[in-house]
Amino acid sequence: MDEPRVAFHTFGCKLNQYETEALASAFRSHGFRVVDEREEADVHVINTCTVTARADHKARRLIRAVAHRRPDEPVIVTGCSAQTEAEALASLAENVVVVPQSAKARLLEVPAVLVGAGQAGAGQAGESRVKALRTALAADVLAARSDPFALVAGDYSFHTRAFLKIQDGCNCLCAYCRVPLARGGSVSLDLDEVLRRASELETRGYREIVLTGVNVSAWRSVGGLGLADLLQRLVGVTERARFRITSLEPEAITADLVSALSHPRICPHFHIPVQSGSDVVLLRMKRRYRAQAVFDGVRALRAARDDPFVAADILAGFPGETPEDHARTVGLLRSLEFAAVHVFPFSARPGTAAAGMRPFVPERVRGERAREVSALAGELGAAYARRWVGRQVDVLLEAGRAARGSEAKPGGRARGPARGVSENYLKVEVRGIPPGHAVPGQIVRAEITAAGASVSAKFVRSLG
Repeated sequence: MDEPRVAFHTFGCKLNQYETEALASAFRSHGFRVVDEREEADVHVINTCTVTARADHKARRLIRAVAHRRPDEPVIVTGCSAQTEAEALASLAENVVVVPQSAKARLLEVPAVLVGAGQAGAGQAGESRVKALRTALAADVLAARSDPFALVAGDYSFHTRAFLKIQDGCNCLCAYCRVPLARGGSVSLDLDEVLRRASELETRGYREIVLTGVNVSAWRSVGGLGLADLLQRLVGVTERARFRITSLEPEAITADLVSALSHPRICPHFHIPVQSGSDVVLLRMKRRYRAQAVFDGVRALRAARDDPFVAADILAGFPGETPEDHARTVGLLRSLEFAAVHVFPFSARPGTAAAGMRPFVPERVRGERAREVSALAGELGAAYARRWVGRQVDVLLEAGRAARGSEAKPGGRARGPARGVSENYLKVEVRGIPPGHAVPGQIVRAEITAAGASVSAKFVRSLG
């Protein structure tokens, strides 16, 4: 197979994105060229999500389309839907090979298998690769659960930030959530290994490390240390890298954790899966906190950091949610002035407690409530960005057309803005970067000049 090509399609959370990066790194190390997901490839890897029915539907539609477009080439399907809907996904096409989430690390062996199978004649190569995969990934192989922390990215194909998976699975068993069915109970990466991987990422030049997992708040060491202890040790073993946390459960925002989060190299960006502002709904959801814990947690974070970016997840139209319950959610969002709100209309997921709960909120009402929250999210996000006009932020420059197009002419200023992400998660266009400083993966200090349809800033100085 002459310069084999692989394309990745990723649905869902940052944990899935990280695991795709690890798989892409493995394929590249065996001579594959990673191509855009819209391009033709010799093998497609589709990393699925099962959080909502819509995510499942979109994945099935994509699998069917890719498999039919490339009928002689393998289409590898993995991720959470592959764990919960393996038979249904395998039946979509003859060339679909399903690898459940529990065996996802076995995909690290796949590039070598495909390279070997690709030595067949040109007319037989595709068929040979599909057969070789089925042989290598036999039922007995996939039945054994692989190490959830074996997927490690060497170099990144899709991000300028590094991701460090420290936790997987969840013990919460919330009524609406299917993720524990796909990923199992909570497990944590060993403390020493977390520190080693973080130090290695910094040595390789990464200026931002995103700590990821299904429930990062649940990280625990064998000795009983928690996330607060881990953060203190991470900033102790590194010198320059800044750390970003993917999410924090409301009940986990303790005084010790807030103290650790106050360190200047912990990004002031906190994502909280609030889900509802109504105690009645939270109880039905089997969440482990009530609305007051959200108020207290957000206020503690704001007391520790200067106007941090605080985001929320909201589940609209949960069974039994009344207009009054919805109004409480809207009131909580307004009162706490979240910088971003990700809202999802309730989706009944098979195997969850909420799938059979009644009374069921009509789909039309769920949609109306979700749209109301989305409109409010737009207002709150714009207000947060406006508060930062005239202030300075540290922007991690991203790869892509904007970054490449911002390279300056020799001796002149940059031709256009470079795009990046500030420590407080503003998506920023930085203008006026001198030649040689618009380097993806590097950090520049910039002053926010405008916040409208986009956030604009002017270059102040390079931080390397």
